[in-house]
Amino acid sequence: MSKRKATLRAERLPVDRFVRIELPRPALKATASLARALQRRRTIREISQEKLPPQVLSDLLWAACGVNRRRGPFGLPGRTAATASNSQEIDVYVAMEEGTYLYDPFKHRLEPVLAGDLRALAIGRGQGRMGAGAPVRLIFVVDVDRLVHTKGFQEPGLHDSQVQRSYYDVDTGIIAAHVYLYAAAAGLAAWFHNCDKPALQEKLGLRKDQRALFGQTVGYRLGRGRGREP
Repeated sequence: MSKRKATLRAERLPVDRFVRIELPRPALKATASLARALQRRRTIREISQEKLPPQVLSDLLWAACGVNRRRGPFGLPGRTAATASNSQEIDVYVAMEEGTYLYDPFKHRLEPVLAGDLRALAIGRGQGRMGAGAPVRLIFVVDVDRLVHTKGFQEPGLHDSQVQRSYYDVDTGIIAAHVYLYAAAAGLAAWFHNCDKPALQEKLGLRKDQRALFGQTVGYRLGRGRGREP
């Protein structure tokens, strides 16, 4: 992999250069204790346009829901974030200026989905332009088919829409909490919020059994330099 491909360019990329991003290996450092991260955890909506370095983006996504062991429950790879019956039904899309990608946790890379800037749709209508220039907006999408047909424990309730929703909402919350804690430890700003579900459903070409649920904005705090405490 060339150094050029490993680096996220700050300028908007032409469509013909909207390609897969091979992320660096996760390299989380013990920058803060869990207690310190919990003390720092907060919602920060004032986020600068400064790009996240590839290593920071890599660590962020791995912390969110990356693979942390080859063999987890029911013979499937284990992830940093728990899910119902290890169904791993939540996908994380990454909206950036040049386009929107799907995070592949098993190969730890970003697969291109759609060129163009969808960051404005990754926030709910009526929420203003807070954090509009933030470099990264995560979009959490549930794949209900994956939940229903999990290789794990086939709980009868998994076929009930209300029970399904209770599970995938909680599973999304677990991932979002990991993002918050990583952000607090790494000196980043983070904000969990609604998203424009109908627009994202169409733009991302989601199936009927896939649904956009929430968004989460991440970046450096406005007015703070890289590496400083939030």
